[in-house]
Amino acid sequence: MTITPTPEWDEWWVEAAKNSLQNPSEPFEFYCQVPKQLGKGYVRDIEVYPQVWLGIDNHEYYDDVLFQDCDCDHPLQFAVCLSGTARDGFGGQIGEGYTLISGGGIQPKMTFWHSQSEVSVGIVMPPELLATFFPTVDGEIPPQLCFLAKGNDWQTLLYPKTTIAIQTVAQQIVNCPYQGITKRLYLQGKVLELMALQLAPFLAEQTGVQPSTRLRNTTSACIYHAREILLSHLENPPSILELAQMVGVSDRTLLRGFRELFGTTVFGYLVNKRMELAEQWLRQGDACDNQYQRTVAEVAISLGYSNPAHFATAFKRKFGITPSECLLGKKSVLRR
Repeated sequence: MTITPTPEWDEWWVEAAKNSLQNPSEPFEFYCQVPKQLGKGYVRDIEVYPQVWLGIDNHEYYDDVLFQDCDCDHPLQFAVCLSGTARDGFGGQIGEGYTLISGGGIQPKMTFWHSQSEVSVGIVMPPELLATFFPTVDGEIPPQLCFLAKGNDWQTLLYPKTTIAIQTVAQQIVNCPYQGITKRLYLQGKVLELMALQLAPFLAEQTGVQPSTRLRNTTSACIYHAREILLSHLENPPSILELAQMVGVSDRTLLRGFRELFGTTVFGYLVNKRMELAEQWLRQGDACDNQYQRTVAEVAISLGYSNPAHFATAFKRKFGITPSECLLGKKSVLRR
């Protein structure tokens, strides 16, 4: 069984926080027991550096949990599951062989599924702090890491494979043997080590082009079928897992296939086609009634964007002008 957080969810956590004892010798750490209405265990948040938070979760809920998030600004995040799993709506998985790097930028609307029992470690920080930890000679973010700081652009989501080294560092963080300021110093080093281990394979890729693996004809046919499904459901597309199941391949094969056949991710392909249709609607009006002109807000909503600002950002990135400027161009033609 899977549950979805109710309006009482936040109230339970607030009450649990009030009843959780804090260690006065460690003012940089916040400890909270899991609300009894949800299960057992704890969450710990430790400010290892200013604005850099280390989270340690060790919980066992009564059921699996499904979270739903809207488009939002997202910080830079690194996460490792030592036990249990978590999955997002785009087919990404943490645990069972994979970790997560969630870049800073705009997080698209998605769902998150968490297993009933989980032990995990997470690092959350503003992406601009990359210039503090890994500065260039000019004090800027290194070019190799700029993909983790997208600003008003869509964030980067990566799923590095779990290694023995990553598991070891994450376990050392959970089982930190020190207290007080020594604990904080120890965890500072481990946080940087974990970040380096997760980033290592992606930084290594930038030194050379990786060979492409050819798809079988039957697999290619499935990927093309998936593309047709996306094109017919631009306003409300299926999740990566749902799409993969619909065409009979694994989610990872689907993701790899889109990159090989279309040169982009499933999400990137979806956004690109949404923008092409948006531009058509704004410039040409309704296909059935050319005298009817949709507003920018109507176009955004029709294409599945709950936040018009995120729609406008994606549109300008694609065409170099805002949706409003595109619409004004259409109106000026109608007035001639």
